[in-house]
Amino acid sequence: MKDFCVVIGAGLAGATAARVLAEAGERVLIVEKLNHVAGHVRDEFDEYGVLIHAYGPHIFHTDNSEVFRFLSRFTKWHHYQHKVLSYVDGMLVPFPINRDTIAHLFGVNISTSEVKDFLKSEVKRSTFNDPPQNFEDAVISQVGERLYEKFFKNYTIKQWSRDPKELSADVAKRIPTRSNRDSRYFSDRYQGLPKFGYTKLVEKMLDHPQISVLTSCDYFEIVKDLKAKFTVYTGLLDEFFDYSHGRLEYRSLKLVFETYDEVHHQAASVVNYPNDYDWTRITEFKYMTGQKSDKTTLCYEYPLDKGEPYYVVMSDENVKKRERYMKEVAKLEETREYLFLGRLAEYKYYNMDQVVKRSIDQVSNWLKGE
Repeated sequence: MKDFCVVIGAGLAGATAARVLAEAGERVLIVEKLNHVAGHVRDEFDEYGVLIHAYGPHIFHTDNSEVFRFLSRFTKWHHYQHKVLSYVDGMLVPFPINRDTIAHLFGVNISTSEVKDFLKSEVKRSTFNDPPQNFEDAVISQVGERLYEKFFKNYTIKQWSRDPKELSADVAKRIPTRSNRDSRYFSDRYQGLPKFGYTKLVEKMLDHPQISVLTSCDYFEIVKDLKAKFTVYTGLLDEFFDYSHGRLEYRSLKLVFETYDEVHHQAASVVNYPNDYDWTRITEFKYMTGQKSDKTTLCYEYPLDKGEPYYVVMSDENVKKRERYMKEVAKLEETREYLFLGRLAEYKYYNMDQVVKRSIDQVSNWLKGE
């Protein structure tokens, strides 16, 4: 008898979907391949007692009050405004690019009201396709060639292991610039981290009598035995369809954690290295979490071609494959027996708040039909 729902994956998308279903009276079984909940937002204390993000840094930020209120039911917040520095030309300068970044790099004393004109002049003296045809064009059209070379070109080559011309212009939509002296990475109304960590947040979301969680279990090994009336899938899109349209490409990371006998080791929570060294950035978690300790743990990120899937690769080839898979998804979702949610299942970049919002909305729509 089909009297329960299955959610594949216990990350933010899966946990949100499960909670919304459970609060509507549905019985929910979560099947998680990893041996823990929270997916890539998982955090934990390392052997030195420092709270780290096991899959790299995650900072929550949103302008959506509905999402913030929903998550606030399961956590209190450590209110934190994220700041990033970039190591360029031997200097640590603010990133995103703002007035101070320009002043430090080019030795010009300009006012905030002059920043837009400065960037316009940089763009005017540059060569690019208009409208932008790729990532390189998109960035140059916003900041010009000189800033593109200093901040974006080599970082992109390291991160994606390909020429920026091979990446979609849409990728550059996430790159903010500032005409003022605001050095915050995000400008959203709500910013911070769960006070007791993301793992505790997800555990509380899943703490409901209608929710059961099965970890260390591969959905595809038990799917034939499951007779669910509704399945929410948050895993790899191409894997669900047995790679019938070819494998989608993901970028991975090697994360190296180092602990130092210092209160702090670097000048900000995150320092980007676009041109120097093999890592792309270094994260010092204590800035984010507000934890007090005589030790500090840093995370060095080295991009990899293969491994744990972190980032979708928006090349023309992958976009075409995604379109074919999403046609299959549409057919399944029309049956109202399946829903595909999240970065992996939709092969699409989402911020954390976008994942939560989409999960709430899509599951709520399904429930209305029920």
